Amino acid sequence: MIAALYDIHANLPALEAVLHEIRQFPIEQIVVGGDVLPGPMPRETLMRLNEITVPVRFLYGNGEVAVLNYVKSKDPASVPAQYRSAIVWTAEQLDSEDEKALAAWPFALRIPLSGVGDVLFCHATPRNENEIFSRATSEDRLLPIFENVDAAVVVCGHTHMQFDRVIGKTRVVNAGSVGMPFGAPGADWLLLGAGVQFRHTKYDLEKAAARVRQTGYPDAENFAARSILHPPSEDNMLQLFNPAELK
Repeated sequence: MIAALYDIHANLPALEAVLHEIRQFPIEQIVVGGDVLPGPMPRETLMRLNEITVPVRFLYGNGEVAVLNYVKSKDPASVPAQYRSAIVWTAEQLDSEDEKALAAWPFALRIPLSGVGDVLFCHATPRNENEIFSRATSEDRLLPIFENVDAAVVVCGHTHMQFDRVIGKTRVVNAGSVGMPFGAPGADWLLLGAGVQFRHTKYDLEKAAARVRQTGYPDAENFAARSILHPPSEDNMLQLFNPAELK
């Protein structure tokens, strides 16, 4: 079995809760699907991931790209204004070994899974780490992205909402977000074995929010309130991501 953990966003309490739940399954490996960063506990989260005893494979997301671009340029203007303080602060928490590790993460992973076939793991889509689509996005828009994908299943994240759909001949599933879910509070992730299991792990939200508020993260209060205690609804985010499809 493979556990897919996406979009942790340095929410260490959520990650700890998921790793505790994972112990009940015969997990052979864990795929961390990008956007481990930015977030309120970046170094602690990376350290915890490196402590896992089963094999862990990483791939990068747009969050890692933004952090590493800032590390290289030291130019805050290269970061979109609304994310600038979070990206800059997160980058400043990392040491050279952290930076080297992030830079070595691949864009995508292909893993054969018994009884399923090849599973392609990517952060957003198989062609880049930034494209946005959801369960509401029209198939016509998505066919050019997935029609040449040679895999039984594609696992993605990025939009922080779980879904399971078929695009052309390809099954595409979204693992959701461990650290910043849209919808019910908690931590969302994916379990792949003979089938696909969408998992939702509950944890002590008030305690987690308090831990976040104690960090130096510049967006700590908003993260505690909007990513942990009261996440935005799926309906609101679908309207934001796919307004045309939902009219």
